[in-house]
Amino acid sequence: MIETSTLPSFAAIVVAAGKGLRAGGDLPKQFRQWRGKMLVRHSVNTLLRAGAHPLIVVIPPIEGEIPAELLRDLADVRFVTGGATRQDSVRNGLEALKDNPPQAVLIHDAARPDLPMSVVERLLLALDTCEGAIPALPVVDSLAVASPGNLMSGKADRETLRRVQTPQAFRFPNILDAHRAWKGPTTAGDDAQVLTASTGSVALVEGDERLKKITFAEDFMDTGAQAEFRVGQGYDVHRLVEGEDLWLCGVKLDHTKGLSGHSDADVALHAITDAILGAVGEGDIGTHFPPSDPQWAGARSGQFLEHAVNLARTAGYAVGNIDLTLICEAPKIGPHRKAMRAQVSRLTQTDERSVSVKATTTERLGFAGREEGIAAQATVLLRSI
Repeated sequence: MIETSTLPSFAAIVVAAGKGLRAGGDLPKQFRQWRGKMLVRHSVNTLLRAGAHPLIVVIPPIEGEIPAELLRDLADVRFVTGGATRQDSVRNGLEALKDNPPQAVLIHDAARPDLPMSVVERLLLALDTCEGAIPALPVVDSLAVASPGNLMSGKADRETLRRVQTPQAFRFPNILDAHRAWKGPTTAGDDAQVLTASTGSVALVEGDERLKKITFAEDFMDTGAQAEFRVGQGYDVHRLVEGEDLWLCGVKLDHTKGLSGHSDADVALHAITDAILGAVGEGDIGTHFPPSDPQWAGARSGQFLEHAVNLARTAGYAVGNIDLTLICEAPKIGPHRKAMRAQVSRLTQTDERSVSVKATTTERLGFAGREEGIAAQATVLLRSI
């Protein structure tokens, strides 16, 4: 797979302004839950990871809970109100980009949540030779032409037909001009039709069966996608000295000594941070917060852990569970375990029941047994979101 940094720069428009009536429910389908989160968020997250900037979500003018509020925590996302037809909605999104026009734009339907990064790559690279590019799949079934009485009146040549998907990619000036000049029916079947009506060329690239469109109520029962998991481990040690505060799992403990370090020396949070960074291949805590940098002197380790969690979410993963072991003779961890679990849960945006905090001694052996320091080791499971 091509690194996203080598891809051409592009903006994206996710069309989420429809009513979604065939799927049932009280909300338009694009704002309903699918595989653990709102349908529209799946493709939005993928496009952001691919480097879309900016990303426009076209939303309906509905009363009550505004869709923008449901997506308020997403960075680099703008919201535009849709129009009477899909074509109107797409044009509204395109017009919102005109003041700072991108080189290329991907236009995607929110109802196709499972977007492979490889499709994005193929589309953008195809724009080197054509004004537009669309993902397409062959037709594998025999096709019949039906008469008004629902009788077979002929056959269609499946060899020349393709199933068209989204996202569809375009050079921005070409697709904006094509939408402005559209003189066809009330609405176009898709944006490729709008471009070809304006004499633009559209390349067909390989699509993907994963780009299934969520249409009916039963589609929301789909549990076929396999979640992806990553495991990381972390280990940290700090020396116990007099005159320092003792922080463990973001909780301050009363003790005769505290841990010495450039930050607050919270070995527990450091170990968890390293485990998360390791799981997503982002180095270690020293890479992101070097002890040689004075700005981290005395810093709370909670911000290190939150940074690692955000990096994981950007990569498409959330914390599944955490197993932490503290290795020390003193202080006793048991009385503080509940507070520690709660704090780690808050910092990692996960359920408290998914956080385990354990403690053990070394039977008076080694530096921990001599109460010279405290060690911590953590194992973290990340799951795809």
